[in-house]
Amino acid sequence: MTIPNHSQISFGTATSCKVKTSRDESVGSIKEFMINVQSGKVDYVVLKVDEGFLNLGSKLLALPFEAFEFNTAQKDIVIVKESKETLENAPGFDNDNWPSGPQSDFLHTMRTYYSQESRSLHGRYDHENESFFCPK
Repeated sequence: MTIPNHSQISFGTATSCKVKTSRDESVGSIKEFMINVQSGKVDYVVLKVDEGFLNLGSKLLALPFEAFEFNTAQKDIVIVKESKETLENAPGFDNDNWPSGPQSDFLHTMRTYYSQESRSLHGRYDHENESFFCPK
């Protein structure tokens, strides 16, 4: 299966791909897309970390949708635009303890984390504009 180079991807295709860093380090797989039913946008992507990656066990990480590159030249691969160091301390949760309560609090924590952390390759995340920028 090759990911087509266009503006849509099915959930099934995304979750069947391997997730790697841009340095070709295997990270895990996409478990879920959390969609805001009011805006119709993806609030965050749930990344299931492989056992042994950074000794995180089977931790689930919440990342902005924009932290992924789906149109890659590699077959069956999605690239996460984060360094191992950024992922090591990223907001996460266990499979039996998903975020509950006010989602706005969880989203704020996640977005703040990615907007403040140095990014090895892709700048920082700008929540207001939903994009990455490189600090000057």
